[in-house]
Amino acid sequence: MSPFLMLMWKPLLACLILTGIHTYLGVHVIERKVIFVDLALAQIAALGAVLAFMFGFNLHGRETYWFSLAATFVGAIIFSVTRARREKIPQEAIIGIVYAVAAAGAILILSRAAEGDEEIRHMMVGNILLVDFREILTMAILYGVVGLFHWYFRKKFLLISTKPEEAYQKGIKVRGWDILFYLTFGLVVTSSVHIAGVLLVFSFLIIPAVGAILFSDKISGRLFLGWGFGILASLAGIGLSYYFDLPTGATVVCVFGGLLILLALIRNLFPARG
Repeated sequence: MSPFLMLMWKPLLACLILTGIHTYLGVHVIERKVIFVDLALAQIAALGAVLAFMFGFNLHGRETYWFSLAATFVGAIIFSVTRARREKIPQEAIIGIVYAVAAAGAILILSRAAEGDEEIRHMMVGNILLVDFREILTMAILYGVVGLFHWYFRKKFLLISTKPEEAYQKGIKVRGWDILFYLTFGLVVTSSVHIAGVLLVFSFLIIPAVGAILFSDKISGRLFLGWGFGILASLAGIGLSYYFDLPTGATVVCVFGGLLILLALIRNLFPARG
């Protein structure tokens, strides 16, 4: 086995697993027009971890994960109940407010810790290079269960995301299904942030879905294109971080951005959509 694969196979595998679930959820997020909900939930998860730290728990321990998950579930419920059929206040505004307050709260708490600056950096970009096989296996099983749940109820989830008015007219209990969507979404985000950090999780969720939208109007097309985009960005980002000795998470995020720019240029040269 090459030195590259010996050192980087675990973060690469973690990125591929993140691509699978987050691209799917990103398609829903884009359709719902709540682009920053992932960033907000990720920041709420980080705030939960910081609260656990304030109570004396290890910032990267098991107890901290449960604090993060509980905080994320509270945020998920808030976002599900604030969605209205006729909005007076855009939900994106509520999401932005929650994100700003959660981020400020986490920074305030960590400012009291001697290692606060380092933990703030870790909270944002994570350290996927240090992911171990047990975390990867747990992540794969958890995301597999969430994926099966969404596949089984895909018709309702997709209808609510793409045609909410039609879902209301058919008598579907949109708020109840929204709660289920955001709870499973929050479960994924909490686990992802613990490994990859806020910015990388947001990139996996939004950027592949946006890139896929440039070339396809179909949900299936967006999924497959998004998965391909995520895999390519993961391979390129991890490869560059290894050969140029760069921070892995930040490198992958920048590669995502660079590839999106490249796709936008290609889209302008070849405007046909499929």
